[in-house]
Amino acid sequence: MSNVRVINGPHLRTERTTRQIMMYVTLSLIPALFGAVYFFGIRALYLAGLSVTICVLTEYLWQKLTKKQVTAGDFSAVVTGLLIVYNMPVTVPVWALAAADIFAIIFVKQMFGGIGNNFVNPALMGRLLIMLVWPQAVMQYVVPNTINPDAVSGATVLGTVKGGAEAGYSYLQMFLGEIPGAMGETSKLLLLVGFGFLCYKGIVNAEAAVTYISTVVLLTFVFGPSGLFTGDILLNLLGGGLIMGGCYMLTDYAFASRKGKLLYAATAGVITAAIRIFSNYPEGICFGILTANCVAGLLSMIYKKHVYGVKRKDA
Repeated sequence: MSNVRVINGPHLRTERTTRQIMMYVTLSLIPALFGAVYFFGIRALYLAGLSVTICVLTEYLWQKLTKKQVTAGDFSAVVTGLLIVYNMPVTVPVWALAAADIFAIIFVKQMFGGIGNNFVNPALMGRLLIMLVWPQAVMQYVVPNTINPDAVSGATVLGTVKGGAEAGYSYLQMFLGEIPGAMGETSKLLLLVGFGFLCYKGIVNAEAAVTYISTVVLLTFVFGPSGLFTGDILLNLLGGGLIMGGCYMLTDYAFASRKGKLLYAATAGVITAAIRIFSNYPEGICFGILTANCVAGLLSMIYKKHVYGVKRKDA
């Protein structure tokens, strides 16, 4: 028998590098940044720059101190920094944003081996840390400058509706981004522009995003409490961060197969919808996607792609 050398996967090859992919993702997030500055003022730009700087420097210093290969220039830390700040209100204290950045880079990303090895989304974990430990730091939203230039506090659309009041904003305002909320999630138009660019470049899996969003919208439409979500698909779709979650936060690289990705996305959608319907949280996106991240291994056991050369058990 001849000697055969077995090489561990992955065996898929592409001309695109991690740096190129992350640069495309960064470019896709720029329109939402312009929207954040337009609706919430120049502080949004300052916070975005600060968040990116902290993430890149943290990754660089950690890799230097631990004597690992320095990958801080591959733009993945830039993407993490942008996504973290996009999940924060413009009123977030600098120290809270810095804590989220450092926690996401060191404890969620680097300690598990860096990009491609972290089992949960670093940006969402950074947001979750602040939301659980210092909730007031990320729960103080303001009305956009285009409505009131005096930075008046205002609840999010879903938070207002879940409290039993009227939304107070039109569907067009929700779509354009003229509502209180996290800096990067309010303008669905600009998020979709960026997502369309990623789809055009073949960077993301549009089916997974559509599956996730559709699952949440359908379940909340059918099972949502009367007077809250039932019968109002557009409120669920445009009133919060669902589009941002589906288009940018859902890690659809968890599976190589198409069916696996759709199963993963649907699972995240079911969890998100359940949180929206049965809990006190109006959103549920952070918990829904992170929980799906954690059970991805279990899902991979449920759906296993056939290995060529191995006979199927049901054959």
